[in-house]
Amino acid sequence: MKGKILGIDIGGSGVKGAIVDVSRGEFVGERLRIPTPATHTPAAILDCIGSIISAFNYSGKIGCGFPGVIRSQIIETAANIGGKNFIGVNLAEMIGLNYGCEAWLLNDADAAGMAEMRYGAGKDVNGVVAVLTVGTGIGVSMFVGGRLVPNLEFGHLKMRDKKTGRNIDAEKLYSDAARKRVDMSWKTWASGFSKFLKYFHSLTRPDLIIIGGGVASKSDKFLKYLEVDCDIKIAQLQNRAGIIGAAYCASTSIK
Repeated sequence: MKGKILGIDIGGSGVKGAIVDVSRGEFVGERLRIPTPATHTPAAILDCIGSIISAFNYSGKIGCGFPGVIRSQIIETAANIGGKNFIGVNLAEMIGLNYGCEAWLLNDADAAGMAEMRYGAGKDVNGVVAVLTVGTGIGVSMFVGGRLVPNLEFGHLKMRDKKTGRNIDAEKLYSDAARKRVDMSWKTWASGFSKFLKYFHSLTRPDLIIIGGGVASKSDKFLKYLEVDCDIKIAQLQNRAGIIGAAYCASTSIK
């Protein structure tokens, strides 16, 4: 399958995979989703990846997005999936040893951002572009002149929770999961999310913010309420971006 790469998006609630035509940035066939095991260990995640490989009868390069900081293929943070179980782990190497497939690992938000910049709403856009994936958490990737600034993890910026008076991670207040947890209206959520956008914008000054993740398909319900002093676009690839970007990065990074 020349030009067809298996992309995998590892998340706290699901491990998702699909074969991607990296020349077009499109799935080849259906996506497969496996619930993330409650144990949140490398061995459990490897089993999920193995099940996806087997389901597609796949051999070849694999790209994996992971929710944490990745440097030199080593996981340095994993706040939303297993914590210390993954710190110091070279998951790409483990995939190769277990399944005989060369793998490439990168931050999940960076993977989604790469997809939007190459195939989606950020294609041919210059300047400073931020891609936010808003779902279970808030993932952030940033591009300057089309080049990725990796591992930013701005979803963990501290913001004040009015109910408790404490400073907590922004994604615990303004992610889509946070909205659903208290059955918040879209207008109310957008008002709070705008506070995060303004704070983020004050620190980074992007020319364009692209909003993706699970909320992207509901943009008609909240986009008109957002307030931030820069252009906003809705991601074109929506929740497919993480898989597509991971596959693309594997195609360019594994020689």
